[in-house]
Amino acid sequence: MNVYQKIIKEERRIYALAPMEDITDSVFRQILCDIGKPDIFFTEFMSTDGYMSKGRENVMHRLEFKDVERPVVVQLWGNTPENYAGTVKEVVKLSPDGIDINIGCSVKNVLRSGHCSALIKEPKLVKDIIKAVKSESGDIPVSVKTRIGYDSIITNEWFSFLLEQNLDLITVHGRISKDGYNIPANWEEIGKVVELRDVVSPTTVILGNGDVFDLDIADEYISKYGVDGVMIGRGVVKNPWLFSRRTDISEKERLEVLKKHLGLFKDTWEGVKSYDSQKKYVKMYISGFEGASELRQSLMECKEVEIALEILG
Repeated sequence: MNVYQKIIKEERRIYALAPMEDITDSVFRQILCDIGKPDIFFTEFMSTDGYMSKGRENVMHRLEFKDVERPVVVQLWGNTPENYAGTVKEVVKLSPDGIDINIGCSVKNVLRSGHCSALIKEPKLVKDIIKAVKSESGDIPVSVKTRIGYDSIITNEWFSFLLEQNLDLITVHGRISKDGYNIPANWEEIGKVVELRDVVSPTTVILGNGDVFDLDIADEYISKYGVDGVMIGRGVVKNPWLFSRRTDISEKERLEVLKKHLGLFKDTWEGVKSYDSQKKYVKMYISGFEGASELRQSLMECKEVEIALEILG
């Protein structure tokens, strides 16, 4: 029984953390384990083309995780089946709780090269990619994160095809590829995927994704649209404590969490990532109390993690 089925059998709703580039690394996930852990973590998405090239060292850090973060699903992207197979052959040695294929990212330069949600236009290639992943994944569940279309909504056609691929889980982002976040996620279409699932592949777990900013909204959408759970991204950026359901986060706790985060960053990434890469977390943690704006400004002006820690101390 895989991790998704186990949660469903326990009659629990799945709350998953979305993969977000340069945000959901191991350090941030370890912090969330302390302040509000989701049911499932997804890693930052890693390029299979990059992993199978001479530049492997530049991308493989995205695979790193600690046991405390489990269950954790590795997300991969690319458009070459052979590179997926070669990557998964190595990834399985890490024993992740799942392997996810990114067919959802809509960054323009990624689309121009035929990757991620551009693959919605290439179902035959997608079938070959899924087959390649499964050829090396063994007992590790395989999933896909995708959208309801590329330049128009094709829910019935696209998800009927995906559901025939015997996937363990599909995450449905309720926008087409060209939609920006100013266009509301279409949860009616996500509900249609659930209806298709019930007919075509009843054992496939369905997560909905899009415009979920707290667990109350998540619960409302789960009940209304029949999904097995939700994947949340931007909501956690707004509130890292989201998965705890807490709203009474004190100034002291916010400062202590940022100090722990920067300490973990120093131990994990010093010499690899700059302090500038951590300023997004300063914005996440330091808010909602008198003097927060001034403290944020001081921390944003820092150039080194040691100076930031001195200020917090």
